[in-house]
Amino acid sequence: MAYTFQSRGQFSGRRARVLFRRPATWLITLMGAWWLLLAIFYVFPGLDIDVARTFFRETACDAELAAGRICGLFPYSEQWLLVMIRKFFFYLPVSVAGVILILLIRNLQHHGATYSAAATRRYSIALISFVAGPYVLVNLVLKTISGRPRPYQTDLFGGPDLFTAAGTLDGACTNNCSFISGEAAGAGWLVCLIVLLPPPLRPILGPPMFAICLIPPALRISFGGHYLSDVMLGFLSSCVVYAAVATYFQMTQPEKKQ
Repeated sequence: MAYTFQSRGQFSGRRARVLFRRPATWLITLMGAWWLLLAIFYVFPGLDIDVARTFFRETACDAELAAGRICGLFPYSEQWLLVMIRKFFFYLPVSVAGVILILLIRNLQHHGATYSAAATRRYSIALISFVAGPYVLVNLVLKTISGRPRPYQTDLFGGPDLFTAAGTLDGACTNNCSFISGEAAGAGWLVCLIVLLPPPLRPILGPPMFAICLIPPALRISFGGHYLSDVMLGFLSSCVVYAAVATYFQMTQPEKKQ
């Protein structure tokens, strides 16, 4: 009996590992997590406000401003070192995408035994997901239609506009809005590149890569440029897109069985 239970446990473990090797499984899981997070922030908008308030410093308003007006700033946004770190991470995804493009071109120049179809597949998924995620979905679509003002633009933190919850799409912003964070989406795409590492190095380099990629979202919150929901959903959106592109490649270009 003990042997039967152990065998069933080993079989279930192998089945789970095989299941999560499929991009479609990751796509369904990550997309479900994205919508769940959006629902939580929509129902509890105070989460965004409370986190943003921890980085906001209220100051006295000028005498000519209306009574009851909140004035202040996000002091971390004025520290030059943090600003430089932010600029570094702002351009990092584009630089990495450029390196991957060079690797793809070099691989395509090989023929016969030196050509790697698997490498072409991996590099293509990475580049397509970069364009489709942080650039198209986030910057061209969501940040245009969401209408959500950034924290420093709202009357809660010294701005003129009203606060709107994540996913409402009815704010005063008309362009380059707060929902969702493009820089967080770029950081999420960088995390997905863990799959390009050799399998033995993934458990070694994966955790520090993930930790480093949390820096851009944290800076955007501390600068008052985005709410917690913006960066979490932005970060996760790139993972969803990456899984979607990988799923498409698996469905249309199945790998040869070894």
